[in-house]
Amino acid sequence: MKARKVCIVGLDSYGMLSGDGLKYVGGEAVQHVLLARAWRDLGHEVSMIVCDEGPQIRREIDGIKVVPAYARQAGIPGLRFFHPRASKLVAALFAVDADVYYQSPAGANTGITAWFCRMTGKKFIFRVASDTDCEKEHGRIRFGRDRMLYDFGLKRADLVAAQTEFQAQLLRENHDLESPVINMMVEPPQRGATPPKKDIDVLWVSNLRALKRPELALELARQLPEMGFTLAGGPMPGGQTYFDDVSAAAARLPNVQMLGAVKYADTGPLFDRARVFLNTSSIEGFPNTFLQAWIRGVPVVSFFDPDGKVHRLQLGRIATSVDDMREALRGLLDVDVYRETVGRRVRDFACREYTSGVAARYLELLDDRHERQQLGATQRGTIQ
Repeated sequence: MKARKVCIVGLDSYGMLSGDGLKYVGGEAVQHVLLARAWRDLGHEVSMIVCDEGPQIRREIDGIKVVPAYARQAGIPGLRFFHPRASKLVAALFAVDADVYYQSPAGANTGITAWFCRMTGKKFIFRVASDTDCEKEHGRIRFGRDRMLYDFGLKRADLVAAQTEFQAQLLRENHDLESPVINMMVEPPQRGATPPKKDIDVLWVSNLRALKRPELALELARQLPEMGFTLAGGPMPGGQTYFDDVSAAAARLPNVQMLGAVKYADTGPLFDRARVFLNTSSIEGFPNTFLQAWIRGVPVVSFFDPDGKVHRLQLGRIATSVDDMREALRGLLDVDVYRETVGRRVRDFACREYTSGVAARYLELLDDRHERQQLGATQRGTIQ
């Protein structure tokens, strides 16, 4: 495969790329950085467009070019969408001058990036980040303007990549789009000479916001006082009150340790120490935390089951209620042989499906689609 210039539009991804501070790092930022590193290792020239974090921002990190677009709070409310946000994003897209642009999650930037690529003859990949990205009306996107731009971009991407077969089905039904399922990436753990001590019974990791439902993890801790629960995650922007309320509730439970915000690089050792990973979210795409757990041989217990993989491949336990979840945790933690058997299975699965080859698949599919389009154009010309 020939070397390309690839640009990732990841406005919130600088913190993950640089490893600086404890700023919010979402699941898409993790994928942006893992893909950037993988494309770099394949010999491509990789850039990332990010928010301008000020004079301290580094312009190259680990061989990946960093291109700041706009400062988060710059501009006049109501007008700053147009300038500096849209105007400086377009300027950054021009400055990079890549062959391929990759963008997620859903929003106005999808439409802006798609428009730029159409105007300049570049290729555009959009990656679905959540099941809600596939809805017909895009109700979770706040502004009508942003919903229209997202819909524009979704329908004009050269490649729309889904996380699951369920998302691909929704895109067919709601938008008449064919979207291949491309697995996410996970960073393999670094192994030392001594295996880590398994001193966390139940691990919960996420940014603390209502849809992640950390209060259900606390309810399970109340019902399972013999088990130790560790919760890791900081507040979302504007969510300090919610974070404080959850922290206060956790402090009243002797078997709960609340760590607060944790750097992504420091979450790996937490998964190494965990016996079981718990997910209580009401909405997901394909959680990065599942992959972090599986690559380390840690079963998951969750309400959410992407494409039925957890149940079908026995990668943990799926629950339909808090009572189910409580018994699932008991089943995995009370029988060491069962948990260890599942652990070996999930590690093999993650190593096989979510490491090498994922980054290359995006560009291979893009090339395949381009070749089919050219062939179709040639055939139509012959018929005429």
